[in-house]
Amino acid sequence: MKKLPIGIQSFEVLRSEDYLYVDKTKEIEQLINSHIIFLSRPRRFGKSLLISTLEELYKGNKPLFEGLYIYDKWDWTQQYPVIRIDWTNIEHGGGEEIERSMTTFLKRQANFYQLTFISEYASDCFAELIELLHRKTGKKVVVLIDEYDSPILDTMGNSEATAVRKFLQGFYKRLKAVDDHLKFVFLTGVTKAAKVSIFSVLNSPYDITIDDKYASICGYTQEELESNFSGHINDTAAHLDMTKADLLAKIREMYDGYTWDGKTSLYNPFSTLSFFMKKIFSNYWFESGTPTFLINRLKKRNLANTVLEPVMVDDSAFDSYDPDALEDIPLLFQTGYLTIKDRKIINGDPQYTLEVPNLEVRESLMRHLLSAFTDYPVSQMSQLGKEMLQQIIHGDAAGLTMNLRKMLAGVPYNLQPEDSTTEDANEARYHIIFQVWMTLLGFNIQSEKTTNRGRMDAVLLQDELAVVAELKYHATTKLDTLLNQAIAQIYEKRYYEQFLDRKIILLGLAFNGKDVSCRIEPTP
Repeated sequence: MKKLPIGIQSFEVLRSEDYLYVDKTKEIEQLINSHIIFLSRPRRFGKSLLISTLEELYKGNKPLFEGLYIYDKWDWTQQYPVIRIDWTNIEHGGGEEIERSMTTFLKRQANFYQLTFISEYASDCFAELIELLHRKTGKKVVVLIDEYDSPILDTMGNSEATAVRKFLQGFYKRLKAVDDHLKFVFLTGVTKAAKVSIFSVLNSPYDITIDDKYASICGYTQEELESNFSGHINDTAAHLDMTKADLLAKIREMYDGYTWDGKTSLYNPFSTLSFFMKKIFSNYWFESGTPTFLINRLKKRNLANTVLEPVMVDDSAFDSYDPDALEDIPLLFQTGYLTIKDRKIINGDPQYTLEVPNLEVRESLMRHLLSAFTDYPVSQMSQLGKEMLQQIIHGDAAGLTMNLRKMLAGVPYNLQPEDSTTEDANEARYHIIFQVWMTLLGFNIQSEKTTNRGRMDAVLLQDELAVVAELKYHATTKLDTLLNQAIAQIYEKRYYEQFLDRKIILLGLAFNGKDVSCRIEPTP
């Protein structure tokens, strides 16, 4: 059983030291006919390993590729000079710092090839290095740029942001000036940022972010998971005392669900590897560095519904964005908190459905949002959720109501309904609050699920349990009356009938102004 490459982004290390490597060279082979390529993927999704693989391929390190798809399809007699830039390793806190750090990096590259610069500034040194390498080796140069947008994201809102972007404009612009000396250029990043000269100055980079042919170039498909991790799957199933089928279903629910074509579902590689290493279901990717500004943005801009319900967008959601005027949906998509779940052609134009990819991201977002809304520490969210879940299971309506009231008291006024809005709008906004709470409890929430008798507000599924929930809101009607209406509607519409193979609990929730109550009943 091969070792798990946690934190290893070097293709040479993976292959030479017998780590597990999921073969992506079939997709890589398709790239060679293009000149300048851009790929956007969320953080920790395998971009750096992809860059490293391309580096070893163009350097002609044939032994590392033995047994892989591309091994007998590549001309190993051709070797090319490679310049690989990882912006996470370049200091970029300000204009002078990024200039100095990049100049030092390029001079080291020149020394390695026994070259001497005439130029003084980083951008000029970059162009000079490419030209000198071509002339010395007789081979055009391969340029691989990892996390090209890291300086932009890291200085966003900083006083140095303008200076850093100005430097990047000049730096990337040099690629066009030396185009005759370039064999292949590949850039990765989290975002597709405008105003840095990549997409406006270069010779039309081929953006493969949502191209069907490269949908699986990062991440693991179901087939890749089961074939490459078979030993780890069996070991983990035994360790957790689960059947293989149950384990695979849980892994799929937690870490699968990313798509960039609406068809090819992918597992998050960082979360998958971390899970098999620790053999504990946890929120690895989300907790490894979700930016605070994103949670604050969701809170302040009242975007909770965006990460609870599907969002319909057109092609404009994937265009380059302006760092000075961030749009919410493209930001959530590019950073991995929304993904393409469906793509259809309507009146000749593509329309995309974006959703949260999986339970890991959904649970974590809800936990952080609820903590931000109610001042509960994130560390206490899990325990609170377990407590409320037990209250539902054991029919403790009084205890659950007390917790709901505590949380509702902390929800900001701009998320709570206002008296001036309509009753329908008020109820819809309380649905958002309700879904945040219920997701916290660890349920798979299916809001507005359609039955043959109507549309239930929500069904919460967990193992062999189904909680059928109905929510009612009215500014003046008494809470008990609303609860009677909620439970009566569940019985009248028989929302519970499709779950008769498991234990069923009926949950009615009622909101009156800023107050909340609940009723918990088992089915007869």
